[in-house]
Amino acid sequence: MRVAAQIIVAYLILLVLVAIWRLLPLASYTPDIVVLFGAYLGLSAREELAPSVAGAITIGYLADLLMGNPVGLSALTAGLVCGVCHLIQGRLLVRGVVFTVVFSALTALSAGLLVLAVRGGSGLLLIGLGGELRKLIGTALVTGLIGPFVFQVCRHVDAKFSKTRRQRDAAATGYM
Repeated sequence: MRVAAQIIVAYLILLVLVAIWRLLPLASYTPDIVVLFGAYLGLSAREELAPSVAGAITIGYLADLLMGNPVGLSALTAGLVCGVCHLIQGRLLVRGVVFTVVFSALTALSAGLLVLAVRGGSGLLLIGLGGELRKLIGTALVTGLIGPFVFQVCRHVDAKFSKTRRQRDAAATGYM
């Protein structure tokens, strides 16, 4: 149920993002909300990884449909990010604004490089490699700046689905 709530929240954020982001001054650098949700689901997956990966893939697929990306590209990226973040969750504590910004930017940069590799391999680079790399760096920076907000929203959703007060407090403060 927790993952389903995260999917709904991600979808609502994606809808708002798609509707208003092009009206803002940084319209060419869209934050990668899908990667942030995929990373959060991977970091917060407790015993079972499959529901979190399925949720990340679903969010990626919905983003592909809303944003006009090739279908499956964001889903693949989100699923891989979720899996990698689950592997490093025992060694990483994503708390604090500065660390969340850096972690979000690095995650977006890594996922963007994966997308560039897939698109380059299939001949779908739109503006050349130099232009794509400039856009990727700008997108990673914007994603880093919006990362603490997205992680806070995800923690709030997790706190609503916690069974005990201790779990609710841990989710709300960032201990996963």
